[in-house]
Amino acid sequence: MNLLNNVIAFLKKIFSNNLSSLPKKEPELELNKPSTDNEAREKQKKTIYLVLLFLVSLFVLNNISEERRDEIPYSQFLSLVNEGKVDKLTVTERYITGLIKPEKENEPGRRFSTVPLWQNGLAEMLAKNKVDFVVRSGENWLANILFNWIIPIFIFVFIWSWLLRRTTAAGPQSFLNLGNKIRIHQDTQAKITFKDVAGADSAKQELTETIDFLRNPEKIQRLGGRMPKGILLVGLPGTGKTLLARAVSGEAGVPFFNISGSEFIELFVGVGAARVRELFDQARNKAPCIIFIDELDAIGRSRGGPVVMGGHDEREQTLNQLLTEMDGFDTSVGVIVMAATNRPEVLDKALLRAGRFDRQIIVDKPDLQDRIEILKLHTKRLIMADNVDISVIAKRTPGLVGADLANIANEAAILATRNGHDKVEMSDFEAAIDRILAGPEKKSRVLTPDEKRRVAYHEAGHALVAENVPTAQPVHKISIIPRGVSALGFTLQLPGEEKFMSTEDELRDQIAVLLGGRTAEQVMLGTISTGAHNDLEKASDIARSMVCSLGMSKKLGPLTYGKRQQLQFLETEVAETRNYSDVTARLIDTEVIDIVQEGEARALKIITDNKAALEKLANLLQEKEAINREEMMALLSK
Repeated sequence: MNLLNNVIAFLKKIFSNNLSSLPKKEPELELNKPSTDNEAREKQKKTIYLVLLFLVSLFVLNNISEERRDEIPYSQFLSLVNEGKVDKLTVTERYITGLIKPEKENEPGRRFSTVPLWQNGLAEMLAKNKVDFVVRSGENWLANILFNWIIPIFIFVFIWSWLLRRTTAAGPQSFLNLGNKIRIHQDTQAKITFKDVAGADSAKQELTETIDFLRNPEKIQRLGGRMPKGILLVGLPGTGKTLLARAVSGEAGVPFFNISGSEFIELFVGVGAARVRELFDQARNKAPCIIFIDELDAIGRSRGGPVVMGGHDEREQTLNQLLTEMDGFDTSVGVIVMAATNRPEVLDKALLRAGRFDRQIIVDKPDLQDRIEILKLHTKRLIMADNVDISVIAKRTPGLVGADLANIANEAAILATRNGHDKVEMSDFEAAIDRILAGPEKKSRVLTPDEKRRVAYHEAGHALVAENVPTAQPVHKISIIPRGVSALGFTLQLPGEEKFMSTEDELRDQIAVLLGGRTAEQVMLGTISTGAHNDLEKASDIARSMVCSLGMSKKLGPLTYGKRQQLQFLETEVAETRNYSDVTARLIDTEVIDIVQEGEARALKIITDNKAALEKLANLLQEKEAINREEMMALLSK
């Protein structure tokens, strides 16, 4: 009975795991008849329970067919035979079972079993002692069928069906994950509208027309026009492209089909194209609706290059199917394809032509006012102190996108919790910005007194030069706390207003500020260090750009030198091809050196004229490790 109970428990465990692994379609994947999957699942449950009941019945019958018997040693069995106490034996290949005669006439005999040590004289010994015995060729027929046929076949079928189900099922439990990955956001979910998207006013204005077309397609059809087939959102990561697409569907009140470009491609050839066909078929049944393909560059890269496996490349097949579907569907049914990418330069030209993605909307980095609105949106749930100034935080974060600002708000809440504050204070936001921009504090990196003194002079030199050149941005904070991978300190300047261009004077002042730290080390300590490596690199880049790209050299004139190709859309990294002579190259080098040396001379004069102020500022930095503008100005005013 213990064996039977163990087997039943084991089978229950297997079937419970099997039931839990059955594919469950999420509500967002149910398009036509949600009850169909439930009915199939109930049928599978009934089948599994019937099989379980059958196996248990076999075990019970097998257990009932054989009475309980005690196992005795073979030596004891021989002794009992010689003593004439054994009656009615059944001899098989593996066991000997029989009945021990009772000591009293009215008592029943005790059944036993033993594992024999086969010997030639066993039959003669049994006959000599007048023991009735029967010889059988095998074990119980029920046990033979159960253990030699039914259970092995059942285990094989179970494993095969499990693998087949996991191969073709959808969702994260899929073995090869070949199922439908299209996600449809139902009306029961919280709607996202343009109120939930801060900033990006120009993109919102462009998308408003799309909403009007979805709500009222006849509005443009009456004039003979048609809805745009495709809208491509282009921008850096984190600028809110996906959020804008969700907001469009929320404003229009239509279903929103969402799938990533990378999810079209799988192990087997043809799966991506099949998913594209299925996506557009479902969209036509749900029209009017929006199809949104995130990271379009995963499947939309330019075709060409070496032939792969006879030309049957899975990615190209998926792209070809997408091009065909976008050409084939009728815009009058109210299906609009939206896509997002941060690499439009790699997309296939056939994908960007008119009639497919008719509109391209740039989702740029937020400006100052947009950053204020984004920060207000992400700080609504925070319990903030009265000293928090959203405008100052926005000014401190130029160039950051919406995802970065959301991260800053969350980091500020985490730091406030870590510091035991009842509310999120301005100091928590300042620390969060420093962590995001400069990296986390390296408290384990302890500077020697000489290193700390040198870093203090270096950062004080930056700050002093920035306060004494005409166009430099005001210094907001100075720190000599090591951060990130290699930063031993930083001087943070806060722009007074949002600017989108720089004059020649501003660039020359930037070079002077960058060289102020190195110059301060040389004046106050007599030597320079490796800490100015990044400053020299930035100053050299600014000077070379002034000469080669911006025409700010009197000797070379208003010309550009070197053909530049942007490596990535909306990024500053470029690849340069030389298109000038060696004589011009030497002249360019001379001009770059002159501009940098001029900036160094300006920084040297400012440091020399203000050595006393530099000494006081460096001493305060060594004492407090981080000071703000108010503390710096109070010291310099004395």
